[in-house]
Amino acid sequence: MAFYLSLSSSSCYCPSSSLCNRLNPLIFSQRRRRLTSSFSRRPQHNRLRSKTKFFSVATATEENGGVFTSPETAKSFDFAHEERIYKWWESQGYFKPKFDRGNDPFVVSMPPPNVTGSLHMGHAMFVTLEDIMVRYNRMKGRPTLWLPGTDHAGIATQLVVEKMLASEGIKRVDLGREEFTKRIWEWKEKYGGTITNQIKRLGASCDWTRERFTLDAELSRAVVEAFVRLHEKGLIYQGSYMVNWSPNLQTAVSDLEVEYSEEPGALYYIKYRVAGGSRDDYLTIATTRPETLFGDTAVAVNPEDERYSKYIGKQTIVPLTFGRHVPIISDKCVDKDFGTGVLKISPGHDHNDYLLARKLGLPMLNVMNKDGTLNEVAGLYCGLDRFEARKKLWSDLEETGLAVKKEAYTLRVPRSQRGGEIIEPLISKQWFVTMDPLAENALKVVEKGELTIMPERFEKIYNHWLSNIKDWCISRQLWWGHRIPVWYIIGKDSEEEYIVARSAQEALEKARAKYGKQVEIYQDPDVLDTWFSSALWPFSTLGWPDVSAEDFKLFYPTSILETGHDILFFWVARMVMMGIEFTGTIPFTNVYLHGLIRDSQGRKMSKTLGNVIDPLDTIREYGTDALRFTLALGTPGQDLNLSVERLASNKAFTNKLWNAGKFILQNVPRESDVSSWEALMAYKFDTVESLCKLPLAECWVVSKLHNLIDTVTASYDKYFFGDVGRELYDFFWADFADWYIEASKARLYHSESQSCASVAQSVLLYVFGNILKMLHPFMPFVTEELWQALPFQEEALMVSAWPLTSLPKDVDSIKQFENLQVLMRAIRNVRAEYSVEPAKRISASIIASSEVIQYISSEKEVLALLSRLDLQNIIFTDSAPGNANQSVHIVASEGLEAYLPLADMVDISAEIQRLSKRLVKMQAEYDGLVARLSSPSFVEKAPEEIVRGVQEKAREAEEKLTLTRNQLAFLESTILIPK
Repeated sequence: MAFYLSLSSSSCYCPSSSLCNRLNPLIFSQRRRRLTSSFSRRPQHNRLRSKTKFFSVATATEENGGVFTSPETAKSFDFAHEERIYKWWESQGYFKPKFDRGNDPFVVSMPPPNVTGSLHMGHAMFVTLEDIMVRYNRMKGRPTLWLPGTDHAGIATQLVVEKMLASEGIKRVDLGREEFTKRIWEWKEKYGGTITNQIKRLGASCDWTRERFTLDAELSRAVVEAFVRLHEKGLIYQGSYMVNWSPNLQTAVSDLEVEYSEEPGALYYIKYRVAGGSRDDYLTIATTRPETLFGDTAVAVNPEDERYSKYIGKQTIVPLTFGRHVPIISDKCVDKDFGTGVLKISPGHDHNDYLLARKLGLPMLNVMNKDGTLNEVAGLYCGLDRFEARKKLWSDLEETGLAVKKEAYTLRVPRSQRGGEIIEPLISKQWFVTMDPLAENALKVVEKGELTIMPERFEKIYNHWLSNIKDWCISRQLWWGHRIPVWYIIGKDSEEEYIVARSAQEALEKARAKYGKQVEIYQDPDVLDTWFSSALWPFSTLGWPDVSAEDFKLFYPTSILETGHDILFFWVARMVMMGIEFTGTIPFTNVYLHGLIRDSQGRKMSKTLGNVIDPLDTIREYGTDALRFTLALGTPGQDLNLSVERLASNKAFTNKLWNAGKFILQNVPRESDVSSWEALMAYKFDTVESLCKLPLAECWVVSKLHNLIDTVTASYDKYFFGDVGRELYDFFWADFADWYIEASKARLYHSESQSCASVAQSVLLYVFGNILKMLHPFMPFVTEELWQALPFQEEALMVSAWPLTSLPKDVDSIKQFENLQVLMRAIRNVRAEYSVEPAKRISASIIASSEVIQYISSEKEVLALLSRLDLQNIIFTDSAPGNANQSVHIVASEGLEAYLPLADMVDISAEIQRLSKRLVKMQAEYDGLVARLSSPSFVEKAPEEIVRGVQEKAREAEEKLTLTRNQLAFLESTILIPK
């Protein structure tokens, strides 16, 4: 999960502003080197190498103790260098915001992972998406801060330390609260940094000097302040209500910490006799939890169920309770078709029964102790574990003749996410927040369009949850966490006489003022739900309550929260509510939701299935960049299927980038060649005039690049990261690597004109440099390594300026080069069809209008090189050649054709003989398939999939036969066959 707080203001940044004062320590004064040359790195050439420095500015590689490796000396990018690059970034202060940039700041508060956590793919997803946005905005020139931190994770951390102590034979209660809490802090200091270091491994460009922990003093003070203010407004109260109770953990847990699983169980059918009736007057109820019958306060039927209408208003006797009577009532909520259509109502142990009992005014009975054993209400079963009681109860029901039957039934079992035990719905005295007035404000911001949720379909879910919200149980029966700031008076009723205060001293002063100086107080032993502090995280980490609501209103607009859709309600909505309540504004204006990461088959990752993919193992094998790129290609709100094939493909993408950098470095002038570098630096690409002066291939690729910059920038701004990744991938691989780099070889290796080579070198550097910039937020490590090896102008790619948008494009050049590409592809296809040896050059006649010939012929060397044509035997004309009937005719596009002489490509007679033999063999194979399909015994007896497979092979064989016959007929038409 992740969220972004992009702070912006239309006003100037004033040093006296309280929020600015809070952020001032973040400003770093690392001097940014201003380079006078646009190419200040050491250029190299594959034939002419020199260690002489032409530029006076030292390279980043030399300045930083060999942090970086050049593609010239390394076969591929070494993933082991990633940590070294990361440490260099951090040591240079690049993760800290530079408020001297003058643009609106962009501030991100990292959603705090649990301090007990270990990196999983969910972390990898949110870190990737957040870091993409942070790096992008940093390059856009915005003062950017990503504020990291970890969550104290009350239940999880207490469990970890309790297990550690248990291995030493020590129990928590033996130590006492103070000593136990001390042991947790010791554990935190020793092991709490694991998740932080793992997040760094993903490339997270956070300002780690500002790392926060939810139990830090300042954040703890914010939590207490929030509790006090909500209580003062009457929004926090104490009461006994239904909660999710964890018997092993001995605490209430949130809905998010309850996981449901389908498990085999039983449905028990039990007789409830009608009071005052005959032995035949009884109702049969069906229940999955017979042990709760001691807590029954009514039996309900549907008012429209004619089977039971005569019993409505009478009493029934609860089995094994020595004659306790409960009323038989009617309610439309009873499902006539479930079980017997009779519902036992146990309000103390079922959420639905609890709500129904409150509606009908039924009494509440609790039969369960906090440890999951039955209490005195259960009579003879008191002290038994709930599951032991179930077995004994059923046995006793069978003996008394009240057991009807027991049948297998699949249960939806609620289990504790942390402890694994079955959760018990239980009425317990807890602290609650009244949510309705808070939810009302959170609904309005979506209704007014002030808060946008992406994808839009989740707005309905958000609205539905807030419209049907329940009060929030915020107390937990733990020792680790934010202690509830409530003190009780010794000797007074704790439900009526308590004090809410910001400190023990303030509580004592209040108590003395009310009860006299001799009063004694003690603090509530419970702690607050971890989600309570999480709901305050976006503004408490930025200084609330010291920062006024007015200041936050200046800085909060235009921000985004990124998180998984599974916690839209438990975290996102609560942050919205708390943000409005305490700062007067929403903490973000956009919510970006990502889905779950599943395996290649679409299954949820779990240890049980053995399909968990470890991010750190993935990084070691495929590299961080490949993992990040793969994760970022998902669609907002949709789950992502992660496969090894995708990772391998994107690792190949990393290698392709590396090889492109290697090619460029090997084909730029040596450093001592002053005139060549002056020529390179003279080329500009930011005006229409300069663009139109370029040769066709260069004009095409630069125009395509300028289109790409506009498209990619717009997609980044809209958070369409999947589109960004696909657009960059396609341009680099399909346009730049496959076409332009290959076309540039005509200038670099086959042209006698130095100016042609120079323009190609300049375009290679310009296009590749911009590709690295746009890819950097996705793939920070390999792009930085390549940037440092190139003759570029700035010390680090991550702090370089984002490419300018709205640069000129030549639409005509794009169309013209695309026509040339179609022609070259067609020629390549013909060569492949006739199995022409790669080294063999063939002649060609290009037929087109004079206008088309003009631009095609201008790239004659590129055409010859990429189509493997004989440069001296390419003819441009407006009519078919004399040997047209002995040539392969290509129609590349309307108005552009080509003829390739067969004699240049194959020995026609030998080819006819080869194809004739091949045709005979193919015919025999086809006849065999047809014969099998003509056999009734095969078609009727063979499995359906086998028959379909043979039919498919027959269709393919028939198509190949037709193609081969046509090819053979064409060859035979070009020569006279001797008899």
